[in-house]
Amino acid sequence: MVRLPKDADFLAPIIAETLLDRLTMVTRSFPRTLLIGAHDGALIAHLRGTGTALSILEAGPALAASVGMGAGALVGEADAVDLPFASFDLILWPGGLDGVNDVPGALVRLRALLAPDGLLLGAFVGDGSLPRLRRAVMAEGVRPVARMHPQIDLAAMGNLLQRTGFALPVVDVEALTVRYGDVFALARDLRAAGLASRLSPAPPPLTREETARIALAFAAGADPDGRIAEQFRLVHFSGWAPHPDQPQPARRGSGSASLTEALKPKR
Repeated sequence: MVRLPKDADFLAPIIAETLLDRLTMVTRSFPRTLLIGAHDGALIAHLRGTGTALSILEAGPALAASVGMGAGALVGEADAVDLPFASFDLILWPGGLDGVNDVPGALVRLRALLAPDGLLLGAFVGDGSLPRLRRAVMAEGVRPVARMHPQIDLAAMGNLLQRTGFALPVVDVEALTVRYGDVFALARDLRAAGLASRLSPAPPPLTREETARIALAFAAGADPDGRIAEQFRLVHFSGWAPHPDQPQPARRGSGSASLTEALKPKR
């Protein structure tokens, strides 16, 4: 279980820590790095400490300005970023891929930005997250309108990495349970973490009666102490820009052992 800090975006430091853990397992250096979204100061500090030439991509001018001087802040969306090919050896994306308009297009662009043998490493809140909230917004008496944007699952993410030209793709998931006092506390944290609905056009506002029904439905799953456990599924992904020196899959039919023989019962 994780107790929520009082800070606004509680997911940012958690995702940053998991990315750093995975990055430390890679035994090579990355001279040029692109960070998509300066969500966590510790992640930026670590990257600067490695000596990499760090560039940060933010969705708007205000966010780019808030990063500070000397960070190489750029403005643009990941699915429309226009930078020279092979500009980076490492691209980190700590949340947000599931919210872009064109996910395959974003991956294609990032693949083009990576130099040969460059690494894309990221995480996002994936399919299966917020099950209690999803059930609550479909409570009786609430208009049947889509209020939460679709989420990407593990299989789809693995297929996307392969289709967009990444080598050695890896996708896995980590379940994170957070306990809330009510649905309004959850809604505040979703807004702070940038996880509110991104549907366009926006769904019609909830009426007071609908809000009350959702709150009651969400609270119906409370633990004995009155708090409600909600789950976030953090999907981690990585992929490499192809390079001749990378491990290659064996050629089909090149195996020297017979599966038929291996499965025969031993006498």
